[in-house]
Amino acid sequence: MSPDLHVDEAGVARCPWATSTPDYVAYHDDEWGEPTTDERTLFEKLCLEGFQSGLSWITILRKREAFREAFDGFDAAVVARYRPDDVDRLLTDAAIIRHRGKIEATVNNAVRMLELWDGGETLAGLIWSHEPVDHPVPRSLSDVPATTPESTALSRELKKRGFRFVGPTTAYAGMQAMGIVNDHLVGCVSRRKCSELRAAMTKPAHSP
Repeated sequence: MSPDLHVDEAGVARCPWATSTPDYVAYHDDEWGEPTTDERTLFEKLCLEGFQSGLSWITILRKREAFREAFDGFDAAVVARYRPDDVDRLLTDAAIIRHRGKIEATVNNAVRMLELWDGGETLAGLIWSHEPVDHPVPRSLSDVPATTPESTALSRELKKRGFRFVGPTTAYAGMQAMGIVNDHLVGCVSRRKCSELRAAMTKPAHSP
């Protein structure tokens, strides 16, 4: 068991970042690190990681339902049709992060999603093609990197396709959240569950 784990009164061990608020506990236990290939979910996670840049994740987590409402459930086909007046409208929405660059990046990234689909590809296929062949099991917080060669390559590929706010650190945070890597610490209550889900899933093909 990792010495960095937080063990609660019930004896449940969790990654230490996930214990400060009930929101974090729920996100850690029920979502973070669980693998997904759902296009809408991946698009949402990619966009929210971009909004998180420079901010605390808890800020984004607490505004997530507002983001979903503001961006039509992160339906890329709908968001791609947003126009400048939609961006201006979103900039007045105090329930989300009112950052013009990040809002415009979300609209841009929706357009890029449609281009992937039009070319016979999926966001899932592109992202999962950057899954590490061998990812070290983190035994302490110091073992969890901020970037990896794979996240740098994913960032480069996304930027090549025209996506924005997808730097290597943001890409790696997305890979953690999407379950591309399992960065729950050894002994964490969620590590085994995420490992089993990853082993059972059918991973998408990457069709260039």
